[in-house]
Amino acid sequence: MATISPESPADILARYRAERDKRIDAKGNGQYVDAVGELARFGDTDPNATPRIERDPIIAEVEVLIVGAGFGGLLTAARLKEAGIDDVRILDLASDFGGTWYWNRYPGVQCDIESYSYLPLLEETGYVAKHRYAYGDEILEYSQFLGRYFDLYPKTSFQTAVTDVHWDEKAQRWQVNTDRGDRFSARYFMLAVGRVSRPKLPGIKGIETFKGHSFHTSRWDYAYTGGDTHADLDKLGDKRVAVIGTGATGIQLIPRVAKTAQQLTVFQRTPSSVGVRGNHATDVDWYKAQKPGWQEYRRALFLDAASGLCDDSEIRDGWTETGRILREGKPAHPETPEEIGKRAMMADIQVMNGRRQRIDDTVKDPETAEKLKPWYNLFCKRPTFNDEFLDAFNRPNVSLVDASGDNAITEITETGVIAGGKEYPVDLIIYASGFQVIGKVGQRVTFPVKGRDGVMLEDHWGAGMRTLHGLTAHNFPNWFYIGQGQNAVAANYTTTVDDQAKHLAYILTEAKKRDATVIEPTAEAEQGWLDEIRASNKRPPEFYENCTPGYYNNEGKGGVTIWAESYAPGAAAFNALLKKWRDEGDMKGLTLR
Repeated sequence: MATISPESPADILARYRAERDKRIDAKGNGQYVDAVGELARFGDTDPNATPRIERDPIIAEVEVLIVGAGFGGLLTAARLKEAGIDDVRILDLASDFGGTWYWNRYPGVQCDIESYSYLPLLEETGYVAKHRYAYGDEILEYSQFLGRYFDLYPKTSFQTAVTDVHWDEKAQRWQVNTDRGDRFSARYFMLAVGRVSRPKLPGIKGIETFKGHSFHTSRWDYAYTGGDTHADLDKLGDKRVAVIGTGATGIQLIPRVAKTAQQLTVFQRTPSSVGVRGNHATDVDWYKAQKPGWQEYRRALFLDAASGLCDDSEIRDGWTETGRILREGKPAHPETPEEIGKRAMMADIQVMNGRRQRIDDTVKDPETAEKLKPWYNLFCKRPTFNDEFLDAFNRPNVSLVDASGDNAITEITETGVIAGGKEYPVDLIIYASGFQVIGKVGQRVTFPVKGRDGVMLEDHWGAGMRTLHGLTAHNFPNWFYIGQGQNAVAANYTTTVDDQAKHLAYILTEAKKRDATVIEPTAEAEQGWLDEIRASNKRPPEFYENCTPGYYNNEGKGGVTIWAESYAPGAAAFNALLKKWRDEGDMKGLTLR
């Protein structure tokens, strides 16, 4: 079937709805299961762990305790240190800094945001990124570099799991216990675990009965596959391999597995949209010629260019393509909301038609090409970018199984995968099924957080997040959340957490100036921010309801989605709002005592 032309938007939208409908699962996010119980090995194992660090329990009082040693925790500690707050303790289950980049070391792992914007603190450290789009091993090494640069290793307890956290009203401090027998009493408690920290698995019957080898991509087993993030997987030459999932992770690893596996069968429920990557080594002369303040400028430029608010010629990649079409096609006369919406729809169709055409131009087998075509709006799912994925399906040892609708995977047997009534015998199953991005907080935070009067965070957020500015919550004094939530969700995660870290440093510094030891938002301020979040979301709910199911739209079930929780005007507007809040100087919405 040829790609439908952009002159037929009604036909395209009808196709979008049809493709969505056959992929809807009545269980919503319940179709996935946590890596616990019989499946605990998919999440609890750490194939990259250093030998266990034997140590005595730590009994200590600290000013700030941070859970999470990824970029959220690193940037918070770094910005606090810049502000003169150095009494910090970081806890993490991993053996080193890196967060998601510590765990995700699968072959081909790479960031889809250019490194000049994604890697934070480049100007402060003088670090020169190796490529425009950094590979995972460089990002991991850079995380460790930041740990050394800011002298955070002596302040961090790795291989340490928090077991429970509660607010002690009498002591006016957070009491934090760990599986190492540690007991920390912290004035401020900060949660920086991120949304991609807990792996999820498809809830398929029989996963635990498979007698071959299997693992989740965030726990890649190189002892079994051979190779590393760059080298060939040389132990797969006699192995029949199944990869379940073709999201951002699957897109990157499938070409590497295809290169060496005897047979690779890819099970796909929903195809990703795959744009051009076009990676290249950094031009060091260009890099060193940048003027002071260049990274902050470039980060802001990326956000604005992706929204079509400015010329994207300095960035010009797949993230800014739709915005460029919108900006260049903007008429001289003022537009109605309906006209803007129609033009945005046509720009989206133009981009997606280009991606579907790329498949026709690359994949030789027409049937496989049709299966790979994404039929939905570009931002219904996180866009991906890769220059090897599509060509992998031209290899004779690679086959693609459409596992949607009636062809869904129904069972994992002792020897293979059953989809559409057919069993596919395999030796290795790789689950590229992602993380608990939209699950309840208890699926992302593995320990109870108890606030004032025994209020549990999981209950407080039972119907969705409730915060002031996405950072702190009523009945949880001196508690702060670092990550994407009720702030501005941006493609570049490190911009989000760095901006938050700077804002938190301001709040804690101001509290110290005012001799305050307890910071808490009022219930009215929390409700007011929730109301503003809801009011800011002008995009019709039908947009995501009509999207193919995924974590962007709560698996097609509607309700509180990741986008419904965010500040819709975007990161630039959100940062302007916070700056105005700081400039006013009255700490509006916060009670300080």
